[in-house]
Amino acid sequence: MKDVLPLDERGLEEWLSEPLAATRAALQQIEGDVAVLGAGGKMGPTMAMMLKKAAPTKTVYAVSRFSDRQVRQRIEEHGVKIVEADLLDESALRDLPEVPNVFYLAGMKFGAAGNQPLTWAMNVHMPALVAQRYQQSRIVALSTGNVYPFTPLAGGGPRETDLPGPVGEYAQSCLGRERMFQHFSQRFGTPVTLIRLNYANELRYGILVDLTLKILHGELIDVTMGAVNLIWQGDANNYIIRALTIAKSPPTILNVTGPEMLHVRDLAGRIGKVLGTEPRFVSQEADTALLSNASQCCGLFGRPAMSLDEMIQAIVPWVAAGRPVLSKPTKYAVRDGKF
Repeated sequence: MKDVLPLDERGLEEWLSEPLAATRAALQQIEGDVAVLGAGGKMGPTMAMMLKKAAPTKTVYAVSRFSDRQVRQRIEEHGVKIVEADLLDESALRDLPEVPNVFYLAGMKFGAAGNQPLTWAMNVHMPALVAQRYQQSRIVALSTGNVYPFTPLAGGGPRETDLPGPVGEYAQSCLGRERMFQHFSQRFGTPVTLIRLNYANELRYGILVDLTLKILHGELIDVTMGAVNLIWQGDANNYIIRALTIAKSPPTILNVTGPEMLHVRDLAGRIGKVLGTEPRFVSQEADTALLSNASQCCGLFGRPAMSLDEMIQAIVPWVAAGRPVLSKPTKYAVRDGKF
C-alpha cells in the first residue's frame, strides 16, 4: 500500500492507475493502439490512464458519452484522446477510431429492474454491434460474476469451466453479452477475453464502502448473503489489461476477483474496529452465495498486490472523513436478481 494515502480524487486516480511492471511488459508484447469503450464509468477512467502510463507511445482512446465533464478532463490530462459517442448509435460506432486492441467496459446494472428493454439493449444488442465493428481487433470485454448461480459456501465458488446460472434479468442479459462476443468471435475469429468481475473496491465505491456507510449511519447489515469476493480496483485494472495477452477464439473466460472467500459478518466487524463502532446485523447467513473462484487468474498473473487489511485501512478513513463517494452501492446482498 502507499506510504501516504491520497487526500483527493486526483491523487486516488493516480494511485489506481499505476501499472505494475508486468502490465507494462504485457503491453510491450501487444502491437497497436487501444480504445476503452465505456470509459466514463467506475473503472474506465483509471483503466484508460493506466494504459497510457504503461504504454506511453501508444494512442489510447477513451470512448463514452461523458456526462461527468470533470472525469473527462482528468482522463484527457493524462494524454488520453477523448471520443464522445453513444455506442448504441450505429453511425457513431462506425466513426470510432480503427484500433487493434479494444477494452469493452460499457453496460447497465443499476435501474435494470425498472427498464428491462434498455438493459437488454445495452447489455446484449450493443455488444453485438461492437463485436461486429471491431471484428478484426483483439477484445477484452467486462462481464460479471453474476452470470454464475448461487453456490454453497463450502465449494470455493464457481470456476470458469462451470455452467452459468444467472438469477434475474440483469444477470441473464450479462450472459447474453457474453454470448454475443462468443458468437462473433467464432464467426470472425476475433480473439476475445471475457472478464467475470466481482467485486472491485476503491475509496469511493465497493462493498467495503457500502459496509462502512451502513456502520457509520447505524443501519442494520443484512447477512443473508453471507460471503463475497473482493479485489482492489488497481489490481483489477492490471489483471484486465494483461488479459489482452490471453485473448483467443473461442473466447477465454477469466474470473477476476480476490483469492479469498470473505464473510460479510467478519468484514463488518473489522471495519467496525477501525471506526470504534459495533456493527448491527439482521437475519442469518444462507447456505449459498454469489461467489467466484479466482485460482486461474492468480495462477496466470499472480495474487493481488493489495491485501484486504490494506484495503480496509485505506477505505474506512476516507469514507469516515466525509470524502467523496460515488453513491453507487453494489447491492451485493440482492438475492432475487433485481437491481
